[in-house]
Amino acid sequence: MKMEIKDKKFTEERALFGSRDVKLDGCVFEDGESPLKEARNITARECLFRYKYPFWYCKGVELEKVTFFDMARAGVWYTDNFSMKNAIVEAPKNFRRCKDITLCNVLIPNAAETLWNCTDVTLNSVRATGDYFAMGCSNVRASDIDLIGNYSFDGVVNMEISDSHLASKDAFWNTDNVTVKNCFITGEYLGWNAKNLTFIDCTIESLQGMCYIDNLVMKNCRLINTTLAFEYSDVEADIRGGIESVFNPKSGQIKADRIGHLVIQKDVIDPARTKIVCDIIDEKTDTPEGLW
Repeated sequence: MKMEIKDKKFTEERALFGSRDVKLDGCVFEDGESPLKEARNITARECLFRYKYPFWYCKGVELEKVTFFDMARAGVWYTDNFSMKNAIVEAPKNFRRCKDITLCNVLIPNAAETLWNCTDVTLNSVRATGDYFAMGCSNVRASDIDLIGNYSFDGVVNMEISDSHLASKDAFWNTDNVTVKNCFITGEYLGWNAKNLTFIDCTIESLQGMCYIDNLVMKNCRLINTTLAFEYSDVEADIRGGIESVFNPKSGQIKADRIGHLVIQKDVIDPARTKIVCDIIDEKTDTPEGLW
């Protein structure tokens, strides 16, 4: 049975260091660093965390209706088996090098450098604003994500994300084995240097998007206001509607209702390696001049 601590205010450093089997209810952690470092089997409900490093090197943590204020930065690092729901995380640089982490209905208004190098991650109904979100994570399942911030999901391996809205330049760079379903994505340079990147039922707006990709698959997607797409990519794309411009795809097949500008430079790529299935191509050219 867990020991219950209710409605208590903590101010000292390492206030509950190494605690085991504790239930916190309505507690406030003020200006002491690392209050729950090395803790095990902790639950906390309606608690406030105001200062740095509250959960480092912990195992088995469940948080509900908690608030991490701005100075509770770097709040959850090197921690395994961690869950948080119905919470606000105001502090940046949170969730670093953790394993088995679940966030459900969490607001992260300052998500800069948040969720880095974590493994076995589940995200559901997360609202975040900040650059470099979820860099270097692996085994990620995400749904209902609203994200404003550039360079998101850089280097992620083994990820499925669905029913989400991303406003993010340079999203999904350097990734491997990522599937994106029923998402709306707006942002330049989408997916560069990725491997095995799949978009299904997505709407995308991007300048120079989907370039330098090894095994890009797009099924039943829309590309609105998308220009200079697919440069040096191995691509199998089934696009509903039109593409403003396609530039030097490396290989595969691109199917669309219309292509505004098809740019193929024969001295750069082999045109025979890419099949273009499109009834309406407004202009074919060997130079992208005027399209930048």
